[in-house]
Amino acid sequence: MADMTDFTHGDDWDVEHGKSKTQVKKEMTALQKLGEELVALSPAARAKLDLDDELREALALADKLVKKHEALRRHIQFIGRLMRTRDLEPIERALAVLRNTNQAATRKFHLVETWRDKLIANPDAVTEFVAAFPQVDVQQLRTLIRNAKKEQEKNQPPKAFRELFQLIKPAILED
Repeated sequence: MADMTDFTHGDDWDVEHGKSKTQVKKEMTALQKLGEELVALSPAARAKLDLDDELREALALADKLVKKHEALRRHIQFIGRLMRTRDLEPIERALAVLRNTNQAATRKFHLVETWRDKLIANPDAVTEFVAAFPQVDVQQLRTLIRNAKKEQEKNQPPKAFRELFQLIKPAILED
């Protein structure tokens, strides 16, 4: 007769891999987290990933279950189970590229915001900006800066403030 500590649920994971139950559970949780990250991606971002049809269909179904929290939780567990048999390295590499792309875009937008604030606060910043980004229309830049300052002084809606952002954004994002 088998010892009470033997796992006899049809799984022989402890014999095959020599892993503890805790280690297996951690790995399964990590796969579920990876599945959650895939579910959180937009369909367009998912299309860039190299996924097989079964996993792609499971992710599409997860999109339909967003408002059904318990069903979505169980479905993410299912996606984690599907991922046990997949080669995860290409998926993780593609996700890392997507994460870095998003972080780089965020840094660029912060740079645009910093330049906009600097242009409004410091009159000498215009010369510095034009030297760094000569393709920008200087006359329009000066007009928008002047209008944005007036808006701030009079507590008006930030129309020129936003237009200034839109003017300098293409120049900075091209670099």
